[in-house]
Amino acid sequence: MQLKRHTNNLKMENPFKFGTIVKNEYFTDRKAEVEYITHFIDSPNHLVLISPRRFGKSSVVLKALKQSGRDYIMLNVQQMASVADFASKLLREAYKIHPFEKVKKFISAFRIIPTLSTNPITGLIEVSFQPTQNTNVLIEDVMQLLDKINARGKRLVIVLDEFQDIVQLASGFDKQLRSIMQKQQNINYILLGSQESMMTDIFEKKKSPFYHFGQLMRLKKIPREDFEEYLKTRLQKVITDEYEKLALDILDYTDCHPYYTQQLASQIWQTCVLEPESDNKFQQSVQYIVDTHSLDYERLWRQFNKTDKWVLQSLASKRELQDGTHRTSTIYSALKKLQKDGYVNYTTRYEMEDPFFKKWIVEND
Repeated sequence: MQLKRHTNNLKMENPFKFGTIVKNEYFTDRKAEVEYITHFIDSPNHLVLISPRRFGKSSVVLKALKQSGRDYIMLNVQQMASVADFASKLLREAYKIHPFEKVKKFISAFRIIPTLSTNPITGLIEVSFQPTQNTNVLIEDVMQLLDKINARGKRLVIVLDEFQDIVQLASGFDKQLRSIMQKQQNINYILLGSQESMMTDIFEKKKSPFYHFGQLMRLKKIPREDFEEYLKTRLQKVITDEYEKLALDILDYTDCHPYYTQQLASQIWQTCVLEPESDNKFQQSVQYIVDTHSLDYERLWRQFNKTDKWVLQSLASKRELQDGTHRTSTIYSALKKLQKDGYVNYTTRYEMEDPFFKKWIVEND
C-alpha cells in the first residue's frame, strides 16, 4: 500500500529532538516527575536524581525549574577540570543572575580575588583564579557568596549533573563540599547522576559524607502509552496512513528509551518527508542510523577486550550468558564495567543501551 503524505511536508520542521536538552514543544510528557520536582524544591530539602544516561534527567529538571520561576545554576561536574575550575564556573553563573555591582560587593571580602573579564563575543563575565594550592579557600568563598547573596529572596537552586564525578576533582573534596552545603540556608541542591552504583555509594553508604543528603528519586522510562501518543500526534503530520503502526514499531525497537526513541522518530520523519515512496520507512530509517554510525561503532569495538566483546555479543543476540564459556564472577565484572561506561543498562535485566549499536554487533558477529 502506498503511503500518503501532506503536500507541505518539505516546509515543516522536524518535531523530534535528541542529543541536547529538550525544551518546549519537543518535551515528552513527564508531567508527574516535573510536578514532583517543582513542589519538592519549595521545601528546604535537596533532591538526588538517578537514572541511566540519556533518560532526560536534565530536561526534566530544567522544565521544573522553568515552571517554578526560581533562579538556578546548572553545571556538569564531568566538564570541570579542578576545584578551582568548579569555583570559577559557579561564580561565573552568579553573574548571570545578579547585577555586577551586587556580586562585586561580596567578592571584595574574598580571601583570594578572582580575575574578571568580559567575553567580547557573548558579552558575559568570565571568571578565573590564579593557580593556587589553597583551593579550599576558593570554594568556601564562592559557595558562601551564593548563599548570602540570596538571603533575602527565594532560595537559589543549584543543579550539579553527573555528580558522581565530584570525588575525582580532588582528594577529600566531597567531605569539604558536604561541610559547606550543610551550613547553607538559602540554596536547594538537585544532584543528578547516571552511574547508579556510584551514586548509591555516595548517598546511601553511612561512611559517605553525603549519606542521606537529600531525597532519592529514580527517573524511569517514559510510560509507553504516553510516548505512543506523543509519537502518533507528530508522525500523523507527515504520514496519514500507518502512523500508528510506526509509533508502535519505534517503541518496540527502542524499548521506550527516551533518547533513541527521539532519534529513530526523527529519522523516520525525515524519510517520510524526503522519500515518501519508500516501501519500508521503518527499516530504512534504522539501517540509515546504523550505517551512519558504523565507523564510530567500529572504533568503539576495537577498545573492548575479548570478554567485553563476548558479553556484548551475547546481549545483542539474546544468548544465555551463563553457558559455561566464562566464570560467573568474570561475566559480572564485565557487566558492571560496561554499565559504568554506559554501554549496558540494568532495569529488570541487563540490556544494551544503544539499540543501533546492538544491531551493528549482530550484523558483524
